[in-house]
This record gives sequence, C-alpha cells and structure tokens, in this order.
Amino acid sequence: MKVVVWGINYAPEATGIGPCNTALCEYLVAQGHKVEMLTSFSYYPAWRKSPVDARCLYRTDFLNGVSVRRCWHYVPQVVNAPRRILHELSFVVVSMCRALFLPQADVLVVVSPPLLLGAAAWLVSRLRQIPFVFHVQDLQPDAAVGLGMLRQSRFLKALYGLELFAYRHANRVSGISQGMLDAFQRKGVPVEKCLLFPNTIAPFPPQTLPPAGGFRALHDFTGQHFLVVYSGNLGVKQGLGVLLEAATLLRADRRVRFVICGEGSQRQKLMDHARELQLDNLLVLPLQPEAQYLAMLIDCDLYAITQQTGSGAAFFPSKLLPALALGKPVLAVADAQSELAVLVREHSLGALFPPDNAPAVAQGITELSEQPRRLAGFCDGSRKLADDYDRNRVHARFMSALESVEREFPVRR
Repeated sequence: MKVVVWGINYAPEATGIGPCNTALCEYLVAQGHKVEMLTSFSYYPAWRKSPVDARCLYRTDFLNGVSVRRCWHYVPQVVNAPRRILHELSFVVVSMCRALFLPQADVLVVVSPPLLLGAAAWLVSRLRQIPFVFHVQDLQPDAAVGLGMLRQSRFLKALYGLELFAYRHANRVSGISQGMLDAFQRKGVPVEKCLLFPNTIAPFPPQTLPPAGGFRALHDFTGQHFLVVYSGNLGVKQGLGVLLEAATLLRADRRVRFVICGEGSQRQKLMDHARELQLDNLLVLPLQPEAQYLAMLIDCDLYAITQQTGSGAAFFPSKLLPALALGKPVLAVADAQSELAVLVREHSLGALFPPDNAPAVAQGITELSEQPRRLAGFCDGSRKLADDYDRNRVHARFMSALESVEREFPVRR
C-alpha cells in the first residue's frame, strides 16, 4: 500500500502533533508500506524555523525509511489570530501544489489542524482519484469559541462550514478520543464513518531509562523536595498561570518545588510573570532533549497537566501519555466535562481541580505531598491505562482501517 500522510508537523519536532505523525509513518514503513510525508519545515513549539530552512521553498528528506516532502510556510514571530490564519493558509496552499504532483498513492491521511487542509484534501482526492482519511487532532472552531478567541460571526460560520465539508467528503473521519468521536456524530458524521485513533506511547524498556536522582542532582533538588513538573507546549490553551499562582501561595513551603519546561507562544509572557512574582520555588526550563526529559519525569513526584477553561471537552493532551507509561500520578487542572477529567476520575490517575482555582490547586499539592499511599494508588492507575495507548496495537488497528478504505474505493488507476 502506498500512503501519503499530509500534515503540518513532523520530526524533528519533539512535542505536539509532530511525534504522532512521525510514529504513524515509521510504523507503516516497518510493516512494508511505502510512505510519503507531506509536511512543513520544522518550527514547533518555538514558532521559529532554523536558519537553514527559512529560505527553502521545497526539500525532500529521507528519515527512517520515510520520504519527507517539506514545503515552505509562513511562521509569525508573534502569534495572534490573523497571523495564525496566514500561517496555516500558507502551508495549505504551498503543500497542495506539491501534493498534486506526488507519485500516485492508494490512500491519503490528512491531519488537522490546519482545518482548511480538509478542503484541500478533497480537491487533491478528486483530481488524483485517491480516498482520504481526515484525522482530527484538535476541534479548532470549538476550541476557539470555548477559549473566547472567536465569537459568533460570518468567519466562525465559515470555519464550521469548512469542518462539515471535510467530514462529509472524507472516506473516514478519525479522532484522538471518544469525546471527539461523540462530537463528530453530533455534527452529523455517521457512526460507521468514525474511527478512534488515539495518540500513542511506546513502552520505555527499563534498561534504557536514566537512573533516578539525576535530574534532582543537576538542578540542586534534594530527595526531600516534592517536585511538581509540567512539560510541553506553553500556549494559551494550557492556562499555566494557575501553576504560577499556586507556586506563589506555596512560597513558604520549603518542600514543594515547581518545574515548568517547554516552548511556545506564551513562554516569554510566562517567564516575565514569574520574574515579577520572584518565585524562588519555580524553575523554568527550555524544552529538554529526550534523555533529560525522561530523567525529569522519573524524578518528579506529581506530573501537572493544565487546561484553560473552555479548551474543549474533546481535547486530549498527548503529554499525558509519557506520564502513564512511567506510572506517574497526575495533577489535572481541567473542566469537569473534559476528556482529561473523565480519564482522571474513571481510572484514578490523580487529583483533579477546576481551572482558575489556584488556592484549591495549592492545597491539593500540599495534601498530596503528605500522602504517599494515595500517590502510589494513582501510579497504579496510570500504569494500567497505559496499555490502551500502546503504539503497536493502536497503529495496527489504524493500518487495518486504511487497508479497508483502499479496498472500498471504487476508482483504481
């Protein structure tokens, strides 16, 4: 089977959607399929291309058996709504021009966002006579409304129209959570057309893990410190201000220490706020290489995942998966109806708090730091749930679905 995966993120990007696209492509290649990845020049999460890539229009890289077709796109230095639209539009237009001239494929997998990629995929599908699967990582219009970034307008109606157009014309519509599939069906997608394709995690072989204590020693944390760690994108949707407020409230507790690690559009704002608060119990780090990242997770006592109010019931934070694989207890700050909150409650992964309630978060951290038996129970819940996101199992199911789409498509060249 010849597969083209079309999405804006790919390796060497280490967070967000990029690692998910990379894992899928490399799995398909390992199973004997030919894979082309149509993508951008890496920019995420720092929102900055490397100087080598900045002036390139197109380039082809070969990474672990995958032909990676890179396309120029606009990356704004300051991310706001109009520039974000131009950023996504530039990728859709430039990459669609390249998609029309790629070698003939059997099936096309289109990863959204960008939402407009669905309409572009329909056009390529019609012209090249290829079936396509529309894989949704983020319900962009719903999230923008929930976060207060968009209000009812003609533009919002146009976004919902583009969304429904993609759902109607795709051969399958896949999503990363059950909540997202429920949302598809409320929007009119037939249940038989929906696919659950969650983000995945590969188990960490014990012999490959760094020894415990290395991260603490490197950053002058002792074994008595209770480490609360956040690692990932530093953006609006994450609502990380609640951790800074909790750190302020726990300033007098010499045991508790906070670590915020990552890159993103809100990084500078977050660092400026932390300096204003003069928090000596908070360490802010850039995105870490894999070995240091794993060392940090191994040494943390509580893994924080925060979501802004209204970020969407179907949003699933992929940063949860490494915590599950390593059996870490979770500090979840999210709306009660969110996918994250449902998982934390149903599988006893950790403690759950509403956004914008820093006093409750601070009190919860204090209580958990004194309850090792309760934390151990959360660790067990994380390890058990990790099996549901096993990379090989999830990818095998999705590959089988792609093969079904190929067989069902009536036009063959």
